[in-house]
Amino acid sequence: MTTSRDELLYETKLRDLIRKAIPVVLDRQEKKNYLAEQEEKKLRSLIRKLITETEVSEPEESPHKSTGINILEDLLKKIIPIIEIDFKKLTTEDIQRLSFRAHILQAVENTLAPARITDRAVMKEQEDINVSVDDPEEFIDVRGETDKQDEEPSDEEKFGIEGEDETGRDMAFSTFKRIEANIIDSWEILYSDEDKELFYDYLITNLKLYFDKFEDELKANLPEPTTPEYEKEVSSHAGTGEDDELGLGI
Repeated sequence: MTTSRDELLYETKLRDLIRKAIPVVLDRQEKKNYLAEQEEKKLRSLIRKLITETEVSEPEESPHKSTGINILEDLLKKIIPIIEIDFKKLTTEDIQRLSFRAHILQAVENTLAPARITDRAVMKEQEDINVSVDDPEEFIDVRGETDKQDEEPSDEEKFGIEGEDETGRDMAFSTFKRIEANIIDSWEILYSDEDKELFYDYLITNLKLYFDKFEDELKANLPEPTTPEYEKEVSSHAGTGEDDELGLGI
């Protein structure tokens, strides 16, 4: 009986201790969780601060010393992907891509030509130099009345270069309609003559270089042209050793 009574008392005390300990343990756990949460918040705040400071103090690319080149760089990022996609669709014949290239380059030159001529005229007026508006090299009136033909040419025909492939012409026409506003907007930001000249010269230069790059990439990826007759001939002679008719014995 004594032993049972002692055990009962022991269990009762143990349960009392456990009941008292539970709040203490829970309190400590809550404090631990709270501290961990606060530390996580501090860490996240520090990371956000570091990211912000990095974005402000360390730009991805250093700007060029010329505003014209900086504006041109932004423009090229917008228009080159559009030009590349359309250029690389022209895979039937080389003349299609040559036509596309010629039309895009001419369209850029024609779009900026009136503004460049006007800028030069204004600059000469400021220098008290007489400007002859009759001189075709200085001013070309593209908006004057012209003799109307019986059949008005289409916009694509007006856009075109005589003798160039028409598929390349029409693709270039569609492409240029999507990038023309970007080119004009970029040009109109600039007022410095130096910036404008750099912008224009390097725009034309970069377009030509990108066209060269696209052509090289396209030729490296295009499969060799073939015909059903050629494939049939190859299949019929496969493994026979009869190479002469295929030109392999020359």
